[in-house]
Amino acid sequence: MNATVAPSDQLGDALEPEAPARRLSGAPRALATLLTVALSAYALYWVVVVIQPQIYRVSFLLLALVLSFMLYPAVKGRRGGVTLADWGLIGLTVGALIWPLIDFDRFVYRAAEPTTLDLVCGTLTIVLVLEATRRTVGWILPVSAVGFLLYARFGPLFDSVGLGLFAHRGYPLDRLVGSLYMSLEGIFGVPLDVAATYIVLFTIYGAVLQFSGAGRFFLDWAMALSSRSQSGAGPGRTVTIAGFLLGTVSGSGVATTVMLGSVAWPMLRSAGYPAEVGGAILSASGIGAILSPPTLGAAAFLIAEFLRISYLQVLVMATVPTLLYYLSIFLMIEADSRRLGTRHVNTHTASLAELTWKYGYNFSSLVAIAVFMVIGMTAFTAVFWATGLAVALSFLRRETALRPARLVRALEAGGHGVLPVAATTATAGIIVGIVTLTGLGLKIAGIIVALAGGSLPLTVVYAALAVWLLGLAVPVTASYIIAAVMVAPALTQVGVAPAAAHMFIFYYAVLSEVSPPTALSPFAAAALTGGNPFRTMMVTWKYTLPAFLVPFVFTLRAEGMGILLQGSLIMILWTSATAAVGVCALAVGAAGWFLTRTTGLERILAIAAGLLLMYPAGITDLAGLGLFAAMVALHLLRRAA
Repeated sequence: MNATVAPSDQLGDALEPEAPARRLSGAPRALATLLTVALSAYALYWVVVVIQPQIYRVSFLLLALVLSFMLYPAVKGRRGGVTLADWGLIGLTVGALIWPLIDFDRFVYRAAEPTTLDLVCGTLTIVLVLEATRRTVGWILPVSAVGFLLYARFGPLFDSVGLGLFAHRGYPLDRLVGSLYMSLEGIFGVPLDVAATYIVLFTIYGAVLQFSGAGRFFLDWAMALSSRSQSGAGPGRTVTIAGFLLGTVSGSGVATTVMLGSVAWPMLRSAGYPAEVGGAILSASGIGAILSPPTLGAAAFLIAEFLRISYLQVLVMATVPTLLYYLSIFLMIEADSRRLGTRHVNTHTASLAELTWKYGYNFSSLVAIAVFMVIGMTAFTAVFWATGLAVALSFLRRETALRPARLVRALEAGGHGVLPVAATTATAGIIVGIVTLTGLGLKIAGIIVALAGGSLPLTVVYAALAVWLLGLAVPVTASYIIAAVMVAPALTQVGVAPAAAHMFIFYYAVLSEVSPPTALSPFAAAALTGGNPFRTMMVTWKYTLPAFLVPFVFTLRAEGMGILLQGSLIMILWTSATAAVGVCALAVGAAGWFLTRTTGLERILAIAAGLLLMYPAGITDLAGLGLFAAMVALHLLRRAA
């Protein structure tokens, strides 16, 4: 790898959405560029100028849907430009969403009695949102939304087929359109609001950092940091560190995996990692992007809105679990590297001191976001000024300067990157609106609690399974949104604190991306390495397995809130420390390696110790520490013999 951190087209392209988009040319390309830059500029303008919320959300979605129909083909993989049918959908989008803006003063007051034109435009908007979602993220989420719409319309039928628990009186089209299109309870509700405020701003910020060379700098810096070690595990460590650093500006597991893989896979291959193991290292490190402050994933911004807390508080709560996740995969990768006998690779980067001296300013805007929020700025304002700071700092070196042409590309990438999220959150808003309207969320929560018999541990297990199953079908953001209204109430009913319930759902929604039988990041990594996708997914799952138990720490007992940095200092330190030891023990047990290969008995002791340490109680902590100490002693005695 070269020591330069000049922006590369390859890394810039990695910021594009995960669904395949068209490559336009000519006038359509120019129009798409103009609209994506306008979308980014509009989001930045919103930070400094007061715009009525419903007007902003409607106009934001209008731009996002127009761009979705321009940039995403109706049939996956179809080549060519914007078709006549696409232009027709664009025209319908403009008509359906310009109507609320034209007649806004009266529009907002007749949600209970919509006019014929309201019904036509509202029905069109619902269909257009579902189609844009299908194009950007696939069939499953829009089909699920159609199922919810049918449920809302034909609620009484459930009584006649023996499902009286789910039955309701049913809602006619005018009531559904009034709720989903003409209020802030459906399409234009909290999920889309978060996409149009938090998420788009952080997407723009990430694009600005990437096009100013920060992404390449983070990779080079991680390489230089690890290059001092001559250990064969060095390449694996490098990718883990780089995944964390890139995750701070990406917020996307697949995008970070692709960015890492395009640069780091040749190094991993040279070190002797098999394709499946190399792919697992890339995807496990990449998926941490959704957990890494200050960007996190889109769902993290929703936590702040649902709990009505500041985003800074979400960042604080995410800190220790994120560190535990990376500790888990770091130890697992280290163990596999030693077991496989991988070798050190010379990466020919500049020294750590030289890179830090020349390009260390790339860390400044990351730190600035946290500082700005600590001194009282909102997350919107903080990321706005951090973006401005990143643009200004790019001019410190000629090769990284964001001159007009490159700045336009960055704004274009930022606008493009939010399109799938905008469509997803609008569709999720339909589902949330129906769940609220019909009371389905409370019914599902009641069923989960009833099945668990009111038991806290069983309710938590059932909640984890429910979120995991959701994650197999829909993206992380939609999975979190649906679970927040259907699963979180079950957890709070059995005594879990609301903050812990939402963080639990968030982490399981994220971890579903590496869970069998479908996992986007491992599949993307396998495409880069040429490895078997299923085997890559299973190795990735092994690497992240200890992290699956961390959310249980802060839900099973109040003391576990310590790893969310809630509670007394002593509780925070003790719970975080024992959870870290628990992750180490589970990693040893799952990997089968400590200082050397472990025996069956040592693995059993390590796993038992890790499980006990995941339950934050004094007696279980002491028992877990004792078992882990016994395992270490047995291992050292056997090694010395």
